[in-house]
Amino acid sequence: MDIRKKLGNELPFRRPWMADTGAAGVRDYMPSQKTLKGVVAGGFTGAIEICITFPTEYVKTQLQLSERSAKPRYTGIFDCVAKTVRGHGVKGLYRGLSPLLVGAVPKVGVRFGTFEQLKLKAVDENGSLSGVNRLMCGLGAGVMEAIIAVTPMETIKTKFINDQQSAQPKFKGFFHGVREIIRTQGIRGTYQGLIPTMMKQGSNQAMRFFVMETLKDWYRGGDPNKPVNKAIVGGFGAMAGAVSVFGNNPLDVVKTRLQGLEAHKYKGTWDCLVKIMTKEGPLAFYKGVVPRLSRVCLDVAITFMVYDTFMELFNKVWIT
Repeated sequence: MDIRKKLGNELPFRRPWMADTGAAGVRDYMPSQKTLKGVVAGGFTGAIEICITFPTEYVKTQLQLSERSAKPRYTGIFDCVAKTVRGHGVKGLYRGLSPLLVGAVPKVGVRFGTFEQLKLKAVDENGSLSGVNRLMCGLGAGVMEAIIAVTPMETIKTKFINDQQSAQPKFKGFFHGVREIIRTQGIRGTYQGLIPTMMKQGSNQAMRFFVMETLKDWYRGGDPNKPVNKAIVGGFGAMAGAVSVFGNNPLDVVKTRLQGLEAHKYKGTWDCLVKIMTKEGPLAFYKGVVPRLSRVCLDVAITFMVYDTFMELFNKVWIT
C-alpha cells in the first residue's frame, strides 16, 4: 500500500502533498490546463492590444488630469492630439507606453487565467455559467489583475504622462522613471490608487465578462460547444466595453487623479471623489469618456477576438 495514501487517509485532515491524484487530490490544488492556456493566450493578447490602442489611452489620461481652470491645457480630444504632436512628434502619443506594454502581458494573462479557473469551478453540468456566476467570475478576475499588475502599471504610466506636462520633464525613460519613483516614494509610490483601481477593474471585468458570456450564450442557443464567428466576437466585445465605460468612468477619473503627480492634494479615494464633485461638478467624472470609449470598445473587441484565436490554436497544438 502507498504509505502516503495510507497516512493521508488516516489523518483527520489531508495535506495537499499527501493527497492522491484523484478528483479530490493534488490536481485540485493546481491550475487547470485551460487556466494555463488562458494565462499564455492572455499574455500574447495583452501585448498586441496595447500597441494598437495606446494613443487613445494617452489622450484620455491627459484630459482626466486636466482640472477645471480659466485656461485649460486642452480644449478637447483633437486639441490634445495636435498639441502633443506639435510639441513632441507622433511618438509623444506613445509616452507612457513602456510600463503598459511591460504590464500588459501579466495583466491580461492574470485576467483570463483567473476567469478560466473561476469559471471551471462555477459552471453547471452543461458547462454554462449562471448570470450571478458570470458577474462573480469577472469580478474576481478584475480584482486579481488590479492587485498583481494593473495598479503599479497604471500608476507609473500616469506619472509618466503627467511628467510630460512639466516644462522640464524629470523622467528620462522607463527604467529611470521607475527608479526615481521608487527612490523618492518607495514601492508604495507604485501602488497609489489601489482601492479605486480594484473597484474599477473588478467592476470592469464583471460587466465585460457578464455581457460577453451572456451574448455568446444567446448566440449559441444554449450549446456551449457551438463556435462563435470572430467578427461577432468583436462586436460583442465592443458592446461589453461600452457598458463598462459608462458604468465606471467616475472610478477611472478618481483613480487617475490619485495616481498623478498631484496626488498629494488628496487624502484618499473618498476625499478625491468629494473634492472633484464640489470643485468641478458631476460632469468632471466623465472627463475623457469619449477617448476612453473609443479605446475601450476597440480594446475589448480586439482582446476577445485575439484571445479566442489563441485559445483555438492552443486547443489544437497544446497536448494535455
